[in-house]
Amino acid sequence: MVFDSERFDLQPYTGFDMSRYVRRTYCSWEDSGWESLLVQRFDHVPVAEDLRLPAVADLHLVLPLSGRAVMETRGEGRWNRYEWGRLELAVPGRPLRRRYRGDGSMRSLQVHIPGTTVESVAARLGGRAVDHEAMAASVAGGDPLLDELVRAVGNAREDDDDLYAESAAAFLAVHLLTRHARKPGPPTAGREDERVRAAVAMMRDRLADPLSVAEIAGEVHLSVYHFIRVFKEKTGETPHRFLGGLRIEEARRLLRGTDLPIAAIAGRCGFATPGALSAAFLKHTGSRPSEYRNS
Repeated sequence: MVFDSERFDLQPYTGFDMSRYVRRTYCSWEDSGWESLLVQRFDHVPVAEDLRLPAVADLHLVLPLSGRAVMETRGEGRWNRYEWGRLELAVPGRPLRRRYRGDGSMRSLQVHIPGTTVESVAARLGGRAVDHEAMAASVAGGDPLLDELVRAVGNAREDDDDLYAESAAAFLAVHLLTRHARKPGPPTAGREDERVRAAVAMMRDRLADPLSVAEIAGEVHLSVYHFIRVFKEKTGETPHRFLGGLRIEEARRLLRGTDLPIAAIAGRCGFATPGALSAAFLKHTGSRPSEYRNS
């Protein structure tokens, strides 16, 4: 993993036992002789309990190619949970912890763009400071063109010389800086609708979990304040009240359609105790769970 290169910031990986977590199947530095862009393909172990990735100055893009897993990552704040499958950009200069459980077919394509290339492109674009955290959040929101660009460099022929790599690194940096690092303007209605739908889907998928508004807002890449405002505009309710309604709706379905004990229904619907379910159910419906089931 560590190369003698003035372009890439790889020394932080010194001593990192890569073989515990991945098997490298391609490396552009070794297999193609590239010096301007580092492209690697990996097969991943299906389970990692505490993978600690060092902070580097390069822009590091990770594109999952196959496999299924529930990932949890943590930078400086809380753990962020999501499904393996989306393109990620690691925030330069920030170490990262990761844990996951997946299947045996997890494969990824990973691209390192040298920090010096990014600095050079940023200077030519006006020299403004780069908000890498905002860039990473923007990339996580989806960019089909960027996905294809990363796949393209991953499928380059081994006889493509370093001019190809240098051009690809510059183009990737330009795309990231112009599409993902500019100060965002007011969100469009379409994007807001999409984020509210994603938030509702997350609520439905994780009714049993103790979800916070901050966690949901983080998943759809909005500040808590902006998320609450947008969500209420689109649904007529606050996220907290809407989630409560979904939980009562599911409790009603289980009370009518199953013989599950009320304690089990409470757990499935995100209530800590049967008493908490009973109080919320009475507030929403005017009756207690047992009365509703027997009515």
